[in-house]
This record gives sequence, C-alpha cells and structure tokens, in this order.
Amino acid sequence: MIFNNIKYNVANGAAVLTLNLPETLNSFTVAMHEDVQAAMLDVRTNAQVRCLVITGEGRGFCAGQDLKDLMGSGAEEPAELGEIVEKYYNPFVRAIMTLEKPVICAVNGVAAGAGASVALACDIVLAARSASFVQVFCKIGLVPDSGGTWNLPRAVGMARAKGLALLGDKLTAEQAESWGMIWQCVDDDQLMGEAIKLAEHLATQPTKGLASIKKLLNESLSTPMHQQLENERSAMRMLGQSNDYKEGVAAFMGKRKPEFKGY
Repeated sequence: MIFNNIKYNVANGAAVLTLNLPETLNSFTVAMHEDVQAAMLDVRTNAQVRCLVITGEGRGFCAGQDLKDLMGSGAEEPAELGEIVEKYYNPFVRAIMTLEKPVICAVNGVAAGAGASVALACDIVLAARSASFVQVFCKIGLVPDSGGTWNLPRAVGMARAKGLALLGDKLTAEQAESWGMIWQCVDDDQLMGEAIKLAEHLATQPTKGLASIKKLLNESLSTPMHQQLENERSAMRMLGQSNDYKEGVAAFMGKRKPEFKGY
C-alpha cells in the first residue's frame, strides 16, 4: 500500500505505521487521518498482521493537530472541533484500543497534544531517551482529546494527570518511565530496533489470547469486580477451545517451543 502522508509496511507478522510529515513534526492533517484510517483497516483485516507498531518520521513523533490545516484554504474560521474529533481522532483511538492485536508505540521525539494521547492509547509504549510528552491543550483553551482524559489518569494517577493537563509541562521520556506512564525508555539509536524486535516476538504469540488480555485490562478499571470475574471466566471458556491453547499445552508437555498460529 502506498500513501502520501504515512509509511506503511508489513513484514514478519508486524505492521509498521509511520506518520510521515516530518516538516511539521507529523502534525495531523485531514489527509494524514484518511491515510491512517486506510492503514488501520488493513491492520484489522489482514491475517498476516499480528502486531502493529506506530511511530513517526524525523525528529518528532506527533505534535498533535496541524492548526493551519484546520483553517482550510482561505477560511476565516477553523473547522468545528467536535466534528474533527468525532470523524478522525475518536475512530483512530478506538481502532487502536479495540484492535484484537497488540499495538506498540515507538515515540521517537516530542509527543504533544493528540500525539501524546495516541501514544497512551497503545498497549506498550517505548520512547527514545530524547522524547517527551506534552499536554498542550491547556495552552490554547482546549481539553485533552483522543482519549487523553481517560488514559492519562489511568497511566499516572489523578494528581499527576491534573498537573500535566492543567500546566502543560513537558515530561521527559525518563520521567514518564519512572512514573509508569510508558513501558520503557531506550537510547535513541536503539528505539526502532527494540520496537521491531518486540513486535516480531508478539507476532509469534497466541494472538487471540493477547487480544483477550488487552480487552480485559482495558475494561478492568470501569468494570465491577464481580462482572470482571464473569468476563474472565467467559474468556477462559472461549480460549480453552482455541488452537493456540491446545498447541501451548502440547508444546509444554512435549518440552518443545510452541508454534502459535494466532487463533
């Protein structure tokens, strides 16, 4: 698949989606959103894809919305923000969080505004040591969107979430790791190598089981405990019939490496 605003390729079971407008720190435009939506459709439906990596080209991951793109050609007023969120940002975040495959975010530089929210929507976040996260919304009179108000307090706790969102201070990758906001901070020159290595590992694992883990964890903080127990039981019942479970048990009993097919 060929795109103008992103790069997208699939190899060894892993898809890599790279935001590719480096001159604007990969700020979102309508054209980029449309490319992202097409790529995410392939990720969801392509049986060869069992893990996704999202990253950015150049020195930034994503600086959020391209404000110039909102104005349009010759427009006196910007586009209606709720419509933009509903049409582009919310579908992207939902696509990430409901994808029945693991999603890794490799944050290669600044992740600001919606860029930070997209990163937090992913399952595992790796960040280059030079990367940073900035909740810039408060500086232009807006609120964190793209799931920011949902994922941020769950990642760092309410006190830190309020501080970050109300003050808009830059958070370094090392601080984000120490706060438990991301999985790991790595040296800049190792970021993509580590991300691809992790993605290719996850692509060999029991994908259906990983999808259920992801779903249950995402739901856990808003589900009553008794209901969560029922949800776990239902997942175990379903997964107990899967080929990957049978293969995992057979491999364990046979003292060999399992060969999971993802179903």
